[in-house]
Amino acid sequence: MTSFLQLISNNPLLIIFGTGGIIAVTAIVLGSLTKIVQVRSRERTRREIAAYIAEGSMTPEQGERLMRAGNREDA
Repeated sequence: MTSFLQLISNNPLLIIFGTGGIIAVTAIVLGSLTKIVQVRSRERTRREIAAYIAEGSMTPEQGERLMRAGNREDA
């Protein structure tokens, strides 16, 4: 442990790149988790809309409009 601390204290670039690497990995992991949550929510909404259409409380056209309303490409 002492030799590791000496190595770090003698190499400030190691601290800079080590910290940058940790920040980069954290950002990648959090970005991936955000995307997973978004996709799961979108799929849950699709299933709910399909269920409403199947039970007859919503027309297929209304369901299609709801599905398109969430697309960012159309905005």
